[in-house]
Amino acid sequence: MNSKEMTRRGFLGLGARAGMLGTLSTLGLVGLARPARAAVADYKALVCLYMYGGNDGNNLIVPLDASHYGKYQAIRSASGLALSAAANTLMPQRSAVLQAVANPAFQPFAFHYGVPEIDALYGQGKVAVVLNMGNLSQPLSKAQYLAGTGVPPQLFSHSDQTIQMQAGTPSSASTGWGGRLVDGLGTGGHLDSVSVDSNGLFVEGASTHGNLIPSSGQLSLAGMNFWPQSAADARKNALLQILNTDMGNVLSNAGNKALANGMTLIADLQAANSAAPLQTVFPGTSLANQLKVVTQLIKLRAGQGPGRQVYFVSQNGFDTHSGQSYQQWDMLNHVSQAMNAFQRALLEIGAANQVTSFTMSDFGRTLQPASSGTDHAWGNHHLVIGAAVQGGMYGQFPDFTLGGADDATGRGAWIPQFSNQQFGATLGKWFGADPTMLDTQVFQTELANFSRQDLGFMG
Repeated sequence: MNSKEMTRRGFLGLGARAGMLGTLSTLGLVGLARPARAAVADYKALVCLYMYGGNDGNNLIVPLDASHYGKYQAIRSASGLALSAAANTLMPQRSAVLQAVANPAFQPFAFHYGVPEIDALYGQGKVAVVLNMGNLSQPLSKAQYLAGTGVPPQLFSHSDQTIQMQAGTPSSASTGWGGRLVDGLGTGGHLDSVSVDSNGLFVEGASTHGNLIPSSGQLSLAGMNFWPQSAADARKNALLQILNTDMGNVLSNAGNKALANGMTLIADLQAANSAAPLQTVFPGTSLANQLKVVTQLIKLRAGQGPGRQVYFVSQNGFDTHSGQSYQQWDMLNHVSQAMNAFQRALLEIGAANQVTSFTMSDFGRTLQPASSGTDHAWGNHHLVIGAAVQGGMYGQFPDFTLGGADDATGRGAWIPQFSNQQFGATLGKWFGADPTMLDTQVFQTELANFSRQDLGFMG
């Protein structure tokens, strides 16, 4: 919601009660039935980094075995999108034994030259690469795809796939899998679920409602900041008395509770901002500013005792239909530098083992270029980052044969080998969810369609 000035008419209106909280957004005006919460004895947080537009995972991580790399060069070279060590567009070669596969194999690969910091974190064992993950409701073969059996709806659509990725299901959903995890594991506090700068469905639960915070990390209550301070405090206390009065109306009471919770959130943000400043230097980019706020809130919340938090941060610009060579490098560079600063800041505040970050995006992009860019595709490669991560590569690269068994469209749109549910369940297990919670509450029975429900990248 946008900031609004307090007026008499606005004060009396429910909408203005929520609007008075500046950029605070999703306050959860009507309480729903609250799922039973499992007690937790420690503090943990999940941070979702969403890459809006569909990041080209085919260039984020490039396989260097002869078969894959030969096909990759043949398909992408004419457009200028193919990366190579000779052109200094790939980081130095690395190798890993593929995990979470039936037949583990030795896989040479390299990261895009825009992510040197992430490459270094991988070398420290703090990055897991999850290959060819995407929206599925069940394991899917190409024959089933062609027959239309079990195919997720609205493939290749930005808006639909963004919702499905964050919801953790290709079915209709109004909640995200992060929010549903906090429904079962959170404390019910207003800092359990936070988006920074842009709303994320990922943090919305049935009873957990995400708070939207600007990347400045500051919110204010209109009409409560004036001299003398004693008069401002008296007005604030009077407002709290009104908000704590039973209005005899469910909607009015819910609106009052939302504003009262928001006032508490403002106080917490002020406490986070007034704490000793971080020594870690963050870049001056939008994503880095978002992660700096996340660090400050983690420091505040982790010091309050056991609990669970989910965060949503984002980076725009990955819809690379043209000009991909520079555009993707620029966006990935922002991601790499910001995530590196975030990891260093977590070490500084003593929370490195308690916080795990991961990437999501609308979808992958076609291996076959379209002029100087790529088009909407499906399965994509993702990163999981943190000190609690079991570093390495999980899954395997699709066969880079256009029209082959892994290609849905003939242009290199990969049918995912791993589902969003398997990816999320692996993180959810580390977060503290048991198999029953994951299958029936977080992923709504679709997880049961997959025999491997823990991909292993969290140990």
